[in-house]
Amino acid sequence: MADKKNLLLLFDRPGEPVFTPKGKDNVVFQVPDKFLEEKYQNIGSDIQSRFGDEADVTIQVRDTALPNITVPAQLDKSDNFSLFIPRHKKLAAALIDVFMKAKDIDQLQSYAVYARDRVNSQLFNYALSVVLLHRPDTKDLDLPIFIESFPSKFIDSRSFGMARQEANVVKQGNRRPITVPRDYTASDLEPEHRLWYFREDLGINVHHWHWHLVYPAESSDINIVRKDRRGELFYYMHQQIMGRYNIERFCNNLPKTVALTSLREPIPEGYFPKLDSLVASRPWPARPSNSTLMPIKRTLDQIDLEISTMERWRQRFLEAVNENAYTDLQGRKVALDETTGIDILGNILEASQQLSPNPNYYGDLHNMGHTIISYVHDPDHRHLESFGVIGDSATAMRDPVFYRWHQNIDDMFNEYKIRMNPYTAQQLTYPSIRVTAVGIQLDNGRTNQFHTFWQQSDINMTKGMDFMPRGDVFARFTHLQHIPFTINVQANNDSSAPKMGMVRVFMAPKVDDRGQQMSFRDQRRYMIEMDKFVANLRPGQNTLRRRSAESTVTIPFERTFRNLDNRQDSSFNFCGCGWPNHMLIPKGTDQGYRMEFFVMISNYEEDRVNQDLGGACSDAASFCGIRDRLYPDRRPMGYPFDRLGRQGADTLASFMTPNMKVQEVTIIHNDRVSGPTGQ
Repeated sequence: MADKKNLLLLFDRPGEPVFTPKGKDNVVFQVPDKFLEEKYQNIGSDIQSRFGDEADVTIQVRDTALPNITVPAQLDKSDNFSLFIPRHKKLAAALIDVFMKAKDIDQLQSYAVYARDRVNSQLFNYALSVVLLHRPDTKDLDLPIFIESFPSKFIDSRSFGMARQEANVVKQGNRRPITVPRDYTASDLEPEHRLWYFREDLGINVHHWHWHLVYPAESSDINIVRKDRRGELFYYMHQQIMGRYNIERFCNNLPKTVALTSLREPIPEGYFPKLDSLVASRPWPARPSNSTLMPIKRTLDQIDLEISTMERWRQRFLEAVNENAYTDLQGRKVALDETTGIDILGNILEASQQLSPNPNYYGDLHNMGHTIISYVHDPDHRHLESFGVIGDSATAMRDPVFYRWHQNIDDMFNEYKIRMNPYTAQQLTYPSIRVTAVGIQLDNGRTNQFHTFWQQSDINMTKGMDFMPRGDVFARFTHLQHIPFTINVQANNDSSAPKMGMVRVFMAPKVDDRGQQMSFRDQRRYMIEMDKFVANLRPGQNTLRRRSAESTVTIPFERTFRNLDNRQDSSFNFCGCGWPNHMLIPKGTDQGYRMEFFVMISNYEEDRVNQDLGGACSDAASFCGIRDRLYPDRRPMGYPFDRLGRQGADTLASFMTPNMKVQEVTIIHNDRVSGPTGQ
């Protein structure tokens, strides 16, 4: 039986043939001649002998009946791959199906080796990643960091060229990290560029890519697609992104995001990514300022989309919201209830043919919004251009218009949420539990402050450097970071028996972008989740302490930036989904940005989901759920801020119940750069 870890070598150097050396151990796959691409089959023995002589380790691939990969091979190897394009999703689903049907690891390895050089490398990476995450015999494998396999999606073309030169000229051990410029995509003349550190952050973009990897939209295996509360999680994860992004705008003296609701008006924001697509061997296309969306007629992608179709899909979604009922396949109206309504609406908007209750009627608004924007520069393919960065889940969050589109998506969900019955004071209160004090303690001794600064970190690019000398090649990035902190909560249990509580931690701006005190109606949408954990409350006074590194929103810093070839965490592949810990705290200002830090303790008996979590990764459960488990909180995501306040609760202060507490804090940004964290 093949060692399943060898499957991970197939992610290495995606542009090189499968028979070339792979990995730090110089491993070569010895494959049957019929597995080679047709152009190599006549000289297969010579090629394999030559590369086999260079190998330190040889893996013999089992001869087997060839899998049918005719459908996934339809995407040209030089094309970019997008999860937002329906045809691409179907091609990927076909390859996932091939791999999932392999009867054992040996056959999976044979199928993957055969397919690797015949299908688009990005499609192959996505499909094999989904399969390794979901097959029972491979789900304990650690997926490689996506940045390492496709560094050109994250590193500007100039720096990438310098990395190639360094690898060619300098021997292993003497190579210097290539410093990626801090803000290379625009100048200070562009106000949106103030948010470069957020939009172009590696960890944020990888989180978005990894979330769509964990929650794929298409597969013949319905269990891969139908995960607990998937539609609601799509809503909540992106709602939290928009809350965080708007807070960053406020910290940089920019107004809140204007939703992209009209698809017929020019888009003021331009974006020039300065990235090269190594797969397509051309630069990523730019979008000039004031571009106007046009109907898409792209025969190759099988897209013929009118703007009026998008407008009709949007109107039908809002019709379901206004009527509190959706139209099913038989044309019947089906009521949306308070428990599952948001999940159904999420599956309508982030459409999956398998989960949307009526895909032909409601269409594919979210994904096709990404697509129609991504083709604004060449809607009918007359210039043979590929899509822009907003069309790729790994690069979409770099573009300012991503947030305008998702502000529109979030506003549509909010129309549903504001129609729900507000929580009563009785529903919010936890009898006998009082939160009496909340405080923040920084590791540097400061209290009720957060301190942010710039930090440099290195990423090893060697796995993505095709046809280059072996050995480490590092890129050095500058990103936001914060001083670690501890949350301290004082809570009284006034009963005579121990109680279990769910500690819910949020933070929101105190004032809006005009400096005015926020109403609860507005502030609730900027409540960013910081953490959520279970606490045992003994009778009397309790002191609860929680480290920032323990947050259930984020993944540890090391999972984003470190070279983890030797990591032992068998849950990394699912844990790899999560908000990056270095972006837990907004940037703040040099004078100190005022925020309100909120803690609530709810009744765990009403919140708990009875399930065994043994061995399951829950590092970033708030945004990513838990693999093979139910979402670990019975409450609606975002509770208690997912609905409007009850009558009279016009401000956060009037919304409070005894089991809640607010502490005003400030976020102070120091414009210093801390040295690299190491390799």
